[in-house]
Amino acid sequence: MNDPWLMLIVSCTVFVIGLLGVVFRKNLLIVLMSIELMLNAVNLSFVTFSRLHHSLEGQLSVLFVMVVAAAESAVGLGLVIALFRTLKTADSDQIQMLRD
Repeated sequence: MNDPWLMLIVSCTVFVIGLLGVVFRKNLLIVLMSIELMLNAVNLSFVTFSRLHHSLEGQLSVLFVMVVAAAESAVGLGLVIALFRTLKTADSDQIQMLRD
């Protein structure tokens, strides 16, 4: 696939799917997966622009984003498990009750 516009359209589509998942879903596991979708869409656009400009900076940025995403997933999943043990639900509306 040599057409960068096609890859950018796929990246934008995946990002919008992830954004809709973050905005409209209440289950925290689905929200975490949607955030991962958004990060992967950004990674795809980084690689596309990196190949377009014949540079390695975009691919190095992808490596950094993947490391941060793995750490974010581990911490986020740990928090979701701790909240599930406390509240017996993974609904984000129940977390709002903890603040009150």
